[in-house]
Amino acid sequence: MRFFYTFIMDKKAKNHFNTAKENLKDANSELFKPEEDVVSYLVCKNSQIAIENYLKGYLSLRGFETNKGETLQSLLDRCKSLNSKFNQVDIDTIDCKAHKMDSRYCQDVNKVTSCFDAADNLDTFLRKLNII
Repeated sequence: MRFFYTFIMDKKAKNHFNTAKENLKDANSELFKPEEDVVSYLVCKNSQIAIENYLKGYLSLRGFETNKGETLQSLLDRCKSLNSKFNQVDIDTIDCKAHKMDSRYCQDVNKVTSCFDAADNLDTFLRKLNII
């Protein structure tokens, strides 16, 4: 039974990581457009979803369940409690980190760029730890 549970959690983690990578790629593609053509909402949402899935992926990999309504900050806090290296992860530039993800934060191109940077930095962090 333990093997089956580990298999399920590893599969969940892999799905979260794959979703995160795709969303980060989509956000990056949007940012490569000329500034007047960038849809800031797409950059913001894809970056937020990437961060959420990277954090949920790590928690799943460690055998923990996640809930749909958890904020980015609560997910990060859970990761920090499992691994102090997550103290290096900074999502302070994301206005919605402690709230349900909402489009009202996704208006300014400079703001969404910082959201993308947070997602990209989390991707890099997880790669350095050989988690993804």
